[in-house]
Amino acid sequence: MIDFLMRRVLVVGTSAFLALGAASALAQQRLAAIEPAGSAEISIKNFKFVPPSLTVMPGTAVTWVNNDEEPHNVVSPDRAFRSKAIDGGEKFTAVFDKPGTFKYICAVHPQMRGEIIVK
Repeated sequence: MIDFLMRRVLVVGTSAFLALGAASALAQQRLAAIEPAGSAEISIKNFKFVPPSLTVMPGTAVTWVNNDEEPHNVVSPDRAFRSKAIDGGEKFTAVFDKPGTFKYICAVHPQMRGEIIVK
């Protein structure tokens, strides 16, 4: 009887271990599918965001680089992201995790407009 129970525990334990391994492999595959998509850059040049519209995958880190001598900032109307004043040569980075269209302006120069499209 004890021998039977020991073999039963061994079989159940082995099955659970294999199932856990399969679940772990599946979880790793899912994590790989949602890893950051990388990075992208927007130049601030001649009082414009270049490119003015950028399409990225979820998880992308977008960096704005001020190539003007004047300070600028990057502000979304819903305040989902907002930079401090970015002086010439400085950068600001925001990560876009959720799909959607995210419009932004330079609050110092409101004619400067752009958008990030996350697909």
